[in-house]
Order: sequence, then structure tokens, then C-alpha cells
Amino acid sequence: MALAESSFTQGNLMRHVSIMSFTASLGLMAVFVVDLVDIIFISMLGQDALAAAAGYASTVMFFASAVNIGLSVAAGALVSRAVGADNEVDAREFATSVALLSVAVGILLPVLALPNIHGILGLLGATGEVADKAAQYLWIILPTTLISGLSMTTVAVLRAYGDGSRAMYPALAGGAANGILDPILIFGLGLGLPGAAIATVVARIVTLGMALYPAIKRYQAFSKPRPQCVRRDAKVAMRIAVPAVLGTVATPVGSAIVTREMAKYGTDAVAGMAVISRIIPVVFSVVLALSGAIGPIIGQNYGAGQMSRVKEAFVDALTFTGIYVLLAAALLFVLRESIAELFDATGMTRTLILLFCGPLALASFFNGAIFVANASFNNLGHPGYSTVINWGRNTLGTWPLVIWAGSIWGAPGVLVGQAAGGAVFAGLAVLLGLRVIADPEEDLIPLGAKYQEDRIHTLCNRCNR
Repeated sequence: MALAESSFTQGNLMRHVSIMSFTASLGLMAVFVVDLVDIIFISMLGQDALAAAAGYASTVMFFASAVNIGLSVAAGALVSRAVGADNEVDAREFATSVALLSVAVGILLPVLALPNIHGILGLLGATGEVADKAAQYLWIILPTTLISGLSMTTVAVLRAYGDGSRAMYPALAGGAANGILDPILIFGLGLGLPGAAIATVVARIVTLGMALYPAIKRYQAFSKPRPQCVRRDAKVAMRIAVPAVLGTVATPVGSAIVTREMAKYGTDAVAGMAVISRIIPVVFSVVLALSGAIGPIIGQNYGAGQMSRVKEAFVDALTFTGIYVLLAAALLFVLRESIAELFDATGMTRTLILLFCGPLALASFFNGAIFVANASFNNLGHPGYSTVINWGRNTLGTWPLVIWAGSIWGAPGVLVGQAAGGAVFAGLAVLLGLRVIADPEEDLIPLGAKYQEDRIHTLCNRCNR
């Protein structure tokens, strides 16, 4: 009997890829919209110190989120493989173990960080009133890291069962709660920045509730914790989570390199890049969501031993990415003048926006290809490859090329160099992904009964030994 809401081991794979990508992108867009709304409301307070404090706090929170993302990647990979193998016991035990691990990490991080929060903010350059406001914000937010981590893990479990719709609702509900509470707490009750923090805490609780309810009610996705199982699963989960965390923190490094090089060409150039960074999450949210969307499809089919469908899913995901990027790039090209006018862009700011809304929008395909490849690495037992690709793309694939292209074409060259680096590492990622599919790691966890009939007994009793 299939455990999943939508069994990815059968049916049209392009349809699975499309549905999972679009549902995941809606949840992701909700997160981006909430962040944007927070910034808008905080800026409306008219105090630069508050906006700066929120910026520093967001940097600290990013690292906590990176850990939670890593654990959710592990949960998705492990549970989807067990679901694909129709192994209900393993699916529940993996979900339980990673959930407990996320709670433990969610408790440990604030305990370590909060007593040293001013020192951490000082390392980031925050001083005086800005540091005090940021610390006040973080003292409210960071203790709920475990709530955020548990909700991310649970959403990953829902996706592993193939339930893209129910995995989408928690982010939408949390975003709605935050959007409603922000003006009430910030302005209505006059709480200012702490009000924004409280709204985020409530939103996290709402998100967790919306994630846990279907996971428990519909799938009975968690089992009674067993210490021997948690210990064993934690080792396996960390083999996936640690590389995923390291890969996640590579992205801001690449962004910092590009920002630094762009700053050489003046504030107009930096402003243009800032506008582009706001266009990308809106227009290409489907591409950004690919890694979380394709992962369960690859994981289920790998767990079922259907390697031909794993390769087909990989190719279909790349095809889907190409089609979506072509359509989105065409739309941006048609609207490029209107977009520039919307942001009142002039000079170099306008030049960069028009460049991105022209040929450079097509470069988003390379990011999508890397996301698809990373999903295959994480789900087929080679998570370290995703770390190498991400760091390579954000260092060797960024720094030399943006410097070289910038020296030739100025600020536009920085964007061209960044895109060129993406193309190189996307090609490497795809080739490596195909190689991994041809020779996956079989020792990460036992494969499913459909793939190795003689290991059924081991699968059902792995934690009793």
C-alpha cells in the first residue's frame, strides 16, 4: 500500500515536478512578502536605527535558519526514501528523529547565542542604539528557533509524502498572521520593533500548527521516540544536514562579493542590484523552490529502486526549469521599461535593470539547474557535492569573473561575470548529478523492500539491534 498522498513512483513525472514546484513557490513567496512587509512597516517608523537593527538581526537569524534548512533537507531525503519503499516504520521514525534533533538544536542555539548577543552583533558592526535594538529584537525571536525548526522539518515531511498543497498552507497561514499582526502591534499598540518581533513569533506558532495538524492527523507521520533509533538516525541525518547547512551559508558570501565589486561603480549601481534582488524572488520563486520540490520525487523513486524514473525526474526538472525561465524572461523583457519606471530608475540603476530584464534573466536557468542537481546529491547519498558546488559557484565562480568582466564592461560586467560563473558551475553540477544517478550511494540508509527484498527484515527492525 502506498503511503503517499501523491506517489511519485508512478504517473507523469513532469506533472509531479510542475505541481510540487508551483506549490512550493507559493509558500516561498509568502515568506518573501512577509519579509518585505516587515521592512516597509519598520521603515514607516521613520527611525533609521530601527531599520538598521532589523538588518543586523536578520543576519544573525539567517544562520539559525540555515541550520533549520539543513535539518529539513535531511528530513525530506530520509522520509521520502522510506515512503518510496512503502516502509511506514522507517518513514515515521526518521521524521521523529529529525524533528527531535531540530528541537534540540532550536534550544541549544539560543542558549549559546543570547548571552553573547551583543558580542555577536559587534562582530557584524552593530554598535550603540542599533546594537541595543537588534539585541532586544533577537531576545524575542531567537527563543522560538525550535518552533521554526520543527515547522520546517514537518513541512519537509509533508512534501516527502507528496502532499505539496498541505506543505504550502503553513507558510501562507504564517504569512497572513504576520501581515495582520504587524500593523496592529507596531502602530496600533505602539510597540515598534518589538511588535514586529512578536508578530513573527505568533506567525511561527501558526505555521507550526498548520504543519503539524495534517502531518499527525492525515499521515500519523511521527512515532513514539526511541532513544536507540534517535541516536542512529541522528548520525544519518547529520551526514545530510551538515553539508546542506554549509552549502546554504555560501550564498551570502557570493552576494557579498558581488555587492563589494558593484560598490566600486557607485551608489546607482548598488541600487540597481538591490532592485534586481527584489525582482528575482517574485518572478523566479518557482526556480528558487526547485530544490525542495524535486527532492521528494527523486527520494521516493530512489527508495523504490526505480532509478530510470530518478533520471527521468532529473531531466524533466531541468526541462521544466528551462521552459519556465524562457517564459518569465520573455515577460520581463516585455515589461522592462515599465519595471524601470516603477522603481523611478535612472542612469546606471536603469541600465542594470534593463540588462537583467533582457538577456541576463535567462541566466536564472543556471541557478535552477544547480538547485535540481543539489536535490539529487542530497537524496542520493552525496550531500557533500552540493556543498562543493555551492561554495565553488559563490567563490571561484563569482569573484574572478565579476572582477574580470567588471574591468571590461563596468557595473554591467559584474552581472555578466556572475551569470557566467553560474553557467560554468551549472554545467558541472548537471554532469555530476547524472553521474550520481548512475552510481548512487547505497550505504547512506538501507534501500526499500522493492529494491532489496532480502533486507525487509533489517528495514523493519533496524533500531532493535
